[in-house]
Amino acid sequence: MTKITEERNPVSIGIDAKPIPEILEIINTLDKKIPEAIEVEIPRITKAAELVYSTLCQGGDVFLVGAGTSGRLCVLEASEIPPTFGLPPERIRGVIAGGERAIRFSVEAAEDDRVKAGEELLGLGLSQKDMVIGVTASGSTPFVLGAVEKAREIGAKTAGVSCNRDSLLSGLVDVGVEVVVGAEIVAGSTRMRAGTAQKMVLNMMTTAAMIKLGLVYDGYMVGVQASNSKLRERSKRMVSEITEASIETAAKALEVSSWDVRVALVHILTGLSVEEAKRRLGEQGIREIIGE
Repeated sequence: MTKITEERNPVSIGIDAKPIPEILEIINTLDKKIPEAIEVEIPRITKAAELVYSTLCQGGDVFLVGAGTSGRLCVLEASEIPPTFGLPPERIRGVIAGGERAIRFSVEAAEDDRVKAGEELLGLGLSQKDMVIGVTASGSTPFVLGAVEKAREIGAKTAGVSCNRDSLLSGLVDVGVEVVVGAEIVAGSTRMRAGTAQKMVLNMMTTAAMIKLGLVYDGYMVGVQASNSKLRERSKRMVSEITEASIETAAKALEVSSWDVRVALVHILTGLSVEEAKRRLGEQGIREIIGE
């Protein structure tokens, strides 16, 4: 049976004869339906996000596994966590079929190796305390299926993100998220609507977990790594706005805190020493420490 992600979309009939503005209107109209498809899956996305959070809280790592577009999205998601939230890069990792080369170039045959995924994960240190999230539009990519099968075999938590109903992936994982966005504008080109949906769902899962880990405060990315001048300026503004202290005071607090926004915030808001603020943050969140 043909998967909906592989079917031709009726609205695409004759699309090659249309002017560019009309083509863009068609694409945009269908893209607006993606959030609706995601909304239906909020209960499953919630369960997956809770598993990500509990895994990280208990010292486990999270592996995002995919092939092709899905794999690139996994790598992108994982690579943006450390600079945004300050989480060490080994805590959430992206694994793509075909390895580093596949990030930039097509390595299509790599997705068919069901055994390779498990071997790669074990080589990266996958253990029972970890979690594997398989991402595949079709829900049947062998590399991804092999990854979650290995995770299940050793007792790790699993989740899956796909874009077909009753996918093989969903039948193998603890939580299966199926965002059925329908046929693509270009039949089978799941870099489009399916890719957008997967990116949004991954953002939701990881961001919710980062918020609950205390790496976001009142909508500010207080776990940010101030690794360049732009981020240092942003850090100063954050500390100033949250504490209502001057930019100068914020800058001084950040400097003595080694540019750790969370430490600087607690230091200013409570008067605790930098060392004590660091110690307390290892045990509690900002709100708990400042008594909110």
